[in-house]
Amino acid sequence: MSKKRINSDPAFARTRENGSEFGMAASSGKVLRRAILDLLVDAKDALVTSRLTQVMTRVKNADTTSVRGQRNVAVGITTPEGQLALKGFNFNIRAIMSAVLLSDIDLTTATGEIVIADFTPAQNLEIPLGATHVSFYSGFLNLDFGTEDKDLQLSPVTNLPIDNTNTTVTLTPAGVPAGTGSELFFLKVAFFQEVNGVQYALNNGAYNALQLIEVL
Repeated sequence: MSKKRINSDPAFARTRENGSEFGMAASSGKVLRRAILDLLVDAKDALVTSRLTQVMTRVKNADTTSVRGQRNVAVGITTPEGQLALKGFNFNIRAIMSAVLLSDIDLTTATGEIVIADFTPAQNLEIPLGATHVSFYSGFLNLDFGTEDKDLQLSPVTNLPIDNTNTTVTLTPAGVPAGTGSELFFLKVAFFQEVNGVQYALNNGAYNALQLIEVL
């Protein structure tokens, strides 16, 4: 079947519409990945692009106002169904947040602050072999999927030895991001191995977890 016929024959109208919407979903996934590159660089798996595109397709399907062929993530993400489809996405399938962090978290959406109370690293983590330290990061992102305008505010890093010390981890982003797009909240857990006083990323980040914990 020639590309020219697919692009022009009325019989392939549905095919063209599906292709257009798939392309927009894939582009939206790319926009999101680029917006959180500082968090994502060492906390992703090899199939994150395709997995995120599948999720963005479900977000796009929540757009019930645009005509077929023009349904998009920018509209779908404003609906409860679209937000639910994206909420909880894990960027590293080898390190699912719920399996790595064995503690409850408390998110304040007004500021993006995340609190992990009564946290004991040696007890409340699934610890990879060789890890001696763990770092926590949070991110508060405002992203407009239509215009691609973005503002990511990160918290200072909290780094802890993996021992039996009980503490409360508080992650407060530097500020509230500017913009009128969707608000997305991220939590990252990264493992390190200390050798002669220097911490090195454990296995190039293979065990690091990054999750989109809330979408508004």
